[in-house]
Amino acid sequence: MSLPPPTPGAWRDVRALVEVVFPAQQLSIEAQTERKSNAGQTLTSLGSYWKGRKPLVLVRACVLGALLPDTGDAEADLEVFELLMGMDDDAFEHRVRSVSKEDVVTWGGELRDRLLDADGRWLVSGGERQRLLGQVLKRMPYSDRLHRRSLRPEEMAPSAYESIWDRVNAHLGTTARSHAELVEQIGVARFGHRPRVGDPFSGGGSIPFEAARLGCEAYASDLNPIACMLTWGAFHVVGGDTRVRTRFQEARAAVIEAAEAEIARLGIEHDSEGNRAKAFLYCVEARTPDGWRIPMAPSWVISRNRRCVARLRPVQLEKRFEIEIVNDVTDEDLDRATRGTVQDEALVWSDGVNERRLPIATLRGDRRVGGETVTDLRRWDRSDFVPQADDILGERLYCVQWIDAKTGATFFRGVEHEDDERERKVERIVRENLERWQAEGLVPDMEIEAGEKTDEPIRTRGWTYWHHLFGVRSLLVNAQYLRQLRLVDDPIVAGALAFDLTTLADRSARLSRWEVGFPGRPGVAPSADAVKPVFYNQALNTLYNYGSRSFKHLSESLIRYEHTSAPIPSVSRLVRTAPAWEPTAADLYITDPPYADAVHYHEITEYFIAWLRRSPPAPFRDWIWDSRRALAIQGTGESFRRDMVRAYRAMAHAAPVNGVHVVMFTHQDTKVWADMAGIFWGAGLQVTAAWYIATETTSELKKGGYVQGTVILVLRKRAGAVSIYRDELVLEIRDEVARQIETLVGLNQRARGHGRSENLFEDSDLQMAGYAAALRVLTAYTRIDGRDMTAEALRPHTGEDSLVDDLIDFSVGVANEHLVPEGLDRQTWESINGSERFYLRMLDMESAALKKLDNYQNFAKAFRVDEWKRFMAKVSANSARLKSASEFGRGEFEGSDFGTSLVRAVLFGLYELQSEVEPEETLSHLRDQVTGYYRRRGDVITVATYLAAKLSRLRPEEASAARVLAGLVRNERLGA
Repeated sequence: MSLPPPTPGAWRDVRALVEVVFPAQQLSIEAQTERKSNAGQTLTSLGSYWKGRKPLVLVRACVLGALLPDTGDAEADLEVFELLMGMDDDAFEHRVRSVSKEDVVTWGGELRDRLLDADGRWLVSGGERQRLLGQVLKRMPYSDRLHRRSLRPEEMAPSAYESIWDRVNAHLGTTARSHAELVEQIGVARFGHRPRVGDPFSGGGSIPFEAARLGCEAYASDLNPIACMLTWGAFHVVGGDTRVRTRFQEARAAVIEAAEAEIARLGIEHDSEGNRAKAFLYCVEARTPDGWRIPMAPSWVISRNRRCVARLRPVQLEKRFEIEIVNDVTDEDLDRATRGTVQDEALVWSDGVNERRLPIATLRGDRRVGGETVTDLRRWDRSDFVPQADDILGERLYCVQWIDAKTGATFFRGVEHEDDERERKVERIVRENLERWQAEGLVPDMEIEAGEKTDEPIRTRGWTYWHHLFGVRSLLVNAQYLRQLRLVDDPIVAGALAFDLTTLADRSARLSRWEVGFPGRPGVAPSADAVKPVFYNQALNTLYNYGSRSFKHLSESLIRYEHTSAPIPSVSRLVRTAPAWEPTAADLYITDPPYADAVHYHEITEYFIAWLRRSPPAPFRDWIWDSRRALAIQGTGESFRRDMVRAYRAMAHAAPVNGVHVVMFTHQDTKVWADMAGIFWGAGLQVTAAWYIATETTSELKKGGYVQGTVILVLRKRAGAVSIYRDELVLEIRDEVARQIETLVGLNQRARGHGRSENLFEDSDLQMAGYAAALRVLTAYTRIDGRDMTAEALRPHTGEDSLVDDLIDFSVGVANEHLVPEGLDRQTWESINGSERFYLRMLDMESAALKKLDNYQNFAKAFRVDEWKRFMAKVSANSARLKSASEFGRGEFEGSDFGTSLVRAVLFGLYELQSEVEPEETLSHLRDQVTGYYRRRGDVITVATYLAAKLSRLRPEEASAARVLAGLVRNERLGA
């Protein structure tokens, strides 16, 4: 295909690159590397509580992929894409972060002698060393290059791209010298103007932010004002220029200075010796039915680094406990202190004579009434901010961490009389001012609405207003900071300072954990004792003991935790609060919609909304400061599908005829493809491509090594009403799936021919591309067998498979039929069932060292293997493994389709040979177990030979048994 010059509108009908090819494997590695940088991610400083941001590298890839044209030369198109992404080999000379001497020895080849002398000392330094290390980096496999060795693409300076523009322009016919210039020229060629990217599910802001950084106009909206605030911050704080950052830093210093002066005047954080408090440790204090007051904590260890614990001493006459803080205790004392007064959801204590135990549910009086759980806890009202004397659950300050006025060292001390006096003073100040502060919007006055994530504070503590989640010191400090913030005249700076308020709220509340530090050990770094943020996960977790940072500690953390600088070109940007079905017109819609078990941000962000809603800073005043839960698109089921159709139909209407839609979603559900097909049918959109990206980092703490990936769907408006009959559709799907998969396999082969050591596309990519090809065919038609597919797709689910489900199942089957592992012939592949295909396919991936659990999960769904874990010897996130023949043994899968299959019979044969069963007896058992054995001997030989090849490195003894078995069958005497 010859691409016309990029004149206005010349590329109006040219396919986008992402509709043809997309380097999913490299992007997966880049995306996971970005995720693993944790707090180092570009937008995290604005609000680490928003965990669902898509990686910026993936967003950049989607924007460029949707804009770049398909020139007809897929190999050259991919090369230009990699250049623009900073993912080509030469880019790693600019991406070098840290290449070790060990790396040079392992990968450097002849470069080793130019970098290191015979004793392993560096021979060169400065720019020359950096240049040579970049060449070493290029020799490593892609995943090894990124592991702590390279800058991420979004960290690269514009100067790193200076050498690419001649090649890019030669391929595209453009004249750009920067990404922004190129994006504008492509936008003019496609749409007649600079491209406009819309995201009506803006969330944490990564999509509009990265689109704007590339030079697109960016229009973002979200129902949630906190999401809009994060997107605004991405534009104006992270994306702000040097002048904005300087004004912000100066204003922040003035606000902190003024608030600090007021804290000092009140005298609530200094002791009589001039020491300054760093953290205050509180615990819940329970009142038992017989009048005892019991301090509650799962552990009374305060610091392992300081060997500091709290000891409880009963005062029997007063039915209470003294709490003594003891330093430099023994190992036995530390171990004893780990067993707190909260154990297995029960209150456990000794009155000095007997150990006593009371379930916490009984203490609260939990019971079911009319289908709901009720308790005996008093419901706090708007004027409450501390427990009342006769409440079942009280509160107590039990320890203070101090900063020594002379040495600056920290130490822990128990609560003394003057500490109690200061505590009462803080309570008195808050009591005298609370009503006025609430009226002025300096302290929340917003009720907690019941919900899935907000029921816990109400049920377990009786808290009914958002300010109840904050201790007295947090209320005082935040009110002082907010008062000073309101004195800032510059609207951009005032908006930027609002992120300090959300940071204060996240780092010091009744939900802030006191995390005991770790002294370290060889190979593991120590960690400090610390008050942790509230949102370490996406929930409102009530605690039995918590930490509250002093203003000194909070302000120092604000100053240290600077926002990343990633300036945005001068392009049009807009953020507004609006439901997704009211989008701003755009040429490209790139969205990350909620799906299934998405985080309930519409509930938990009310934690922050409550602080800002009364008087938000100037940039946010036109927004609707309410979470509007009733309008939130969430969950699954009919209402979710209706809302999604409404949203995407509105986007389709607001986009030009040649507009491109890119939808990112996490697929965890066997019905996801049918649901999404139905949604897009109903919205008038047609799927043109799909790609699978492993975006999420893994955690062994997640049950079963749970891993998430992201499916990228590319869509365009469906052109008119088109009908087809099912028989014709089947043939079209088969042809389209085969064409798509063969195209990508061909690109793999050409890439290897050019010396690339890794595939561009792995099996999971080919599988997704096959699904996309099927969906591309399916969603092109409005009527199938005379049925209106929009109505059919949106028909309420009855539990039975619909026509849509049947067609998707067929499409999945067609895609998987074309994914024949190397070493098997198509005839054998088509003769075996889904569970056999699953085992052989995953063994092929294991032989290539691809052992991520999400691959097993995805292919189990594809092959309809519900009990896939029965095949697994190990389900770790990054080192999953199938069972060997010996691990299957004799007793696995009795009565199942796998238990009676040819592959299972072959594995049993391997088990017997390794167990030293006589070969002729093994062969006899094989004949008995394989139905139609003599007709299927060829398949048995093929499978055994395949197993021998794939197991040669994984399990050599089993591979040897497979070769023996293949020989036995090949050489057996037939008819003897």
